[in-house]
Amino acid sequence: MPRMSHTALLVMDVQRGVVARYPVDSEMLLASIKRATTAARAAGVTVIYVRVAFRQGAPEMSRNNRTFSTIASAGMAEADPATQIHPAVTPHRKDMVVTKKRVSAFTGSDLEVLLRSLSVDSLVLTGIATSGVVLSTVRQAADLDYTLTVLSDGCADSDPEVHRVLLEKVLPRQSAVLTVGAWVQQLGGNGPVPSRQDP
Repeated sequence: MPRMSHTALLVMDVQRGVVARYPVDSEMLLASIKRATTAARAAGVTVIYVRVAFRQGAPEMSRNNRTFSTIASAGMAEADPATQIHPAVTPHRKDMVVTKKRVSAFTGSDLEVLLRSLSVDSLVLTGIATSGVVLSTVRQAADLDYTLTVLSDGCADSDPEVHRVLLEKVLPRQSAVLTVGAWVQQLGGNGPVPSRQDP
């Protein structure tokens, strides 16, 4: 099990505008993420929030980018309410917040510099959506040689089947997939648990 001082929990795109757009059980999702952040802080795990936001008018956004070109002007400026972390999982004083410009948590942000400075080599991922920021960040982080864990009930997607396939068949190739409860159990020193989603 990775040393907790070298582990960071990423809470990705759990911001007002994103939560509002996804037809998922947001109350249950937010409760799971809050449980993970609370346990992480108690165990000495760094908690980093990642949000997506742009300058006023979104000059960073290419019209060629199919994903973002249609939403960049829809209340996604850095100070807009939609880009703020959802109040149900508000960062604490010692938590960090980074702002990205694309799907992956690394793209357009200073996340990698921050992780290097903190000597982090293990990442635990939560976020919305499983097929978006979670998948993209796992792929990039794996290529950067981080040890990875995805918290299955700390992620959500608008397509339940895509969510299931990613968690059961795709993401386990590069990361452990655990429930929040199983990960919290690990933090408590109760030994290893299976590196897959609990039934």
